[in-house]
Amino acid sequence: MTTEVGQRLAGTEAEARARTWSVAKLKSLGFKNVRIETYRMPVWVRGTETAEIVSPFPQKLKLTALGNSAATPPEGLTAPIVYFPSFADLQAAPDGSLKGKIAFVSNAMTATQDGSTYGQFGAARFTGPNVAASKGAAAIVIRSIGSDHGRGPHAGLTTFAAGVAPIPAAALSTADADNLSRMVARGKPVTLKIVLTPQQTGTHESGNVIAEVPGTDAKAGIVLIGGHLDSWDLGTGAIDDAAGVAITAAAAKRLLDGPRPKRTIRVVWWGSEEVGGFGGDAYAAAHKGDRHVLAAESDFGADKVWRFTTNLPDQAKAVGDRVGAALAPLGIVKGRDKARGGADVEPILATGVAGIDLNQSGERYFDYHHTPEDTLDRIDPAQLAQNVAAWTAMLAVVANAPEDIGPVSGK
Repeated sequence: MTTEVGQRLAGTEAEARARTWSVAKLKSLGFKNVRIETYRMPVWVRGTETAEIVSPFPQKLKLTALGNSAATPPEGLTAPIVYFPSFADLQAAPDGSLKGKIAFVSNAMTATQDGSTYGQFGAARFTGPNVAASKGAAAIVIRSIGSDHGRGPHAGLTTFAAGVAPIPAAALSTADADNLSRMVARGKPVTLKIVLTPQQTGTHESGNVIAEVPGTDAKAGIVLIGGHLDSWDLGTGAIDDAAGVAITAAAAKRLLDGPRPKRTIRVVWWGSEEVGGFGGDAYAAAHKGDRHVLAAESDFGADKVWRFTTNLPDQAKAVGDRVGAALAPLGIVKGRDKARGGADVEPILATGVAGIDLNQSGERYFDYHHTPEDTLDRIDPAQLAQNVAAWTAMLAVVANAPEDIGPVSGK
């Protein structure tokens, strides 16, 4: 996928090629009922992206527009920056205080095994541009939400609230953001010029690719697994999320080639996760009448699984125990939290379907996440193999469990 298709921004011609490629690949592997289910979605594309310090220390910087960013004038935008060490500092800025200025938020994310710091520091990207716009900023730049120390900026989505006009919004590479912070520390006013020319191109077609390992008992329900087909457009989407679709499909293939499982295993490669979860929503709407009994997704790279969590009904507690026994030889422990899934299966889990999360190590993931460095050479084959083994073991248990894996209590 990364070699023959490459980057796959949702709703674009590249993602359409990826769907065609995926159908051919899944059919060649022997999967059944392979098809594409299309839907429509809004599409944003990037354009020219440049940045430079005008004064007091003229030099060029590396940045990339955030998804849904507005454009600067074609000739660019030149304005003084207002420095905020953290997102909380931006939130505390007085209304109207940023008029005619470029906000700069420099909060620095650190890596953790469970990836929890992404949610903490990611707010600067998720909603920072909206906050800056509401306070009158002409534009915003943030330190990339990543744990690396290089010059490859991290792309990603931002969201503007209804009634808030989008402003130009971009992520500086972590190295350039740190350099800009050092300039600010010199005590002189800093003027920045940015040129961003992204566009909202209207509504276009995307789609989910679906394939199945048919079960022997149609009444036993469907085990839903997969990853997302689309990617951001700076790299080739290897860790995010070609690895996830490969891991889950490889595990399903193991069961496809063996005795037929009791339950049908449905593999879905969701067409547009990165830009708003349209694929997961479309799948849930199209399949609300199907009897899903469990859902799980892989969307955190290809490094080793170290923990799993479940959200199973009381009558299926023994299923979780057997999953734990099957995963223990791979060095995987059971966590205390309930499985929550990710963007693509959350709409299904919200209906009361049980879930299992296989948590991968996040110690390297955010070095490459949404960057030009998201390429196949970042995949560790040994850790990838451990993932496939973990997913195969989990699937073998849940797809053949004699217990009724019905709705989670309260749903």
